Amino acid sequence: MLDAEQVAATVRGILAEQRADGAVPWFTGGHLDPWDHTEAAMALDVAGEHAAAERAYRWLAESQNPDGSWYAGYFGDGATGVSNRSVETNFCAYLAVGVWHHQLTCRDDEFLDRMWPVVRRALDFTVGLQLADGPIAWRLDEDGTPVQEALLTGSASILHALRCGLAIAEYRGEPQPDWELATGRLQHAVAAHPERFLDKGRYSMDWYYPVLGSALRGAAARRRIEADWDRFVVPGLGVRCVSDRPWVTGGESAELALALWASGDAERAVEILRWIQHLRHEDGSYWTGYVFEDDAIWPEERTTWTAGALLLAVAALGGDPATVAVFGAEELPNGLAVQGCC
Repeated sequence: MLDAEQVAATVRGILAEQRADGAVPWFTGGHLDPWDHTEAAMALDVAGEHAAAERAYRWLAESQNPDGSWYAGYFGDGATGVSNRSVETNFCAYLAVGVWHHQLTCRDDEFLDRMWPVVRRALDFTVGLQLADGPIAWRLDEDGTPVQEALLTGSASILHALRCGLAIAEYRGEPQPDWELATGRLQHAVAAHPERFLDKGRYSMDWYYPVLGSALRGAAARRRIEADWDRFVVPGLGVRCVSDRPWVTGGESAELALALWASGDAERAVEILRWIQHLRHEDGSYWTGYVFEDDAIWPEERTTWTAGALLLAVAALGGDPATVAVFGAEELPNGLAVQGCC
């Protein structure tokens, strides 16, 4: 798919966007959010840029709110402060995935000592917003009011984060029984109860995220992927963001490739990644998406999180041990299933 120099060019593109304080905005002058920032940090680690990845995690540690959350949006270069004061729970939880990935990559217990309190506050905050039937409320409004609704994509991502958080807790010998209970209840909801989430079935992320987020594996994962393959996949181009729009996106395509790999379908994962090379810019960065009815790149931005998702998919397919362990999820703790809870 990519040779060493092509990978290096893509990594240079992410590094060029990283601010001096460690933050990684979407693109020059753009805003950043904690989830996509963490995705870029993991991509830096798979490329061997560990010091840059640590700076990214340090920014998260320094920016965390007292309650363990982060805001949904921060300004990029040219402005400072918060651009969106709402809070999205999956944005907050995803740090655990990045920190465990960094630990498996670098085996740096001192780093883990520094980040563990940050992860613990983030996951305590997230678990505190679990709804009675298992999902996690997807956001707090700008006034701090939690919504009483959940998103399947967000909850699937949180499930993955909780499992990584439990792996950190297990490694440190610091059990987190509240997380274990929350993980079991959340896994059951994501895997078996789509009716407990807002209906966002038009979006491809709701299709593949139960697989990417580790709720489904084996035959169940393969059935889910096959069920909507023709609705979302555009042969030769990639994956639609929304089923009824003629727009394929690099980030969703790379994530689907990672989900395919996790479900044992490496062949189609490679095919998807090859298709989206039409989004590659000559400098190694990637356009966000392409409107195929108009033969138009849109929006005209090349995002660090698109490059990050692609590099993680390439790393998994290439057998990078940390990426395989985190996204394959075979050795991540499962949490506790509570009989009759859901």
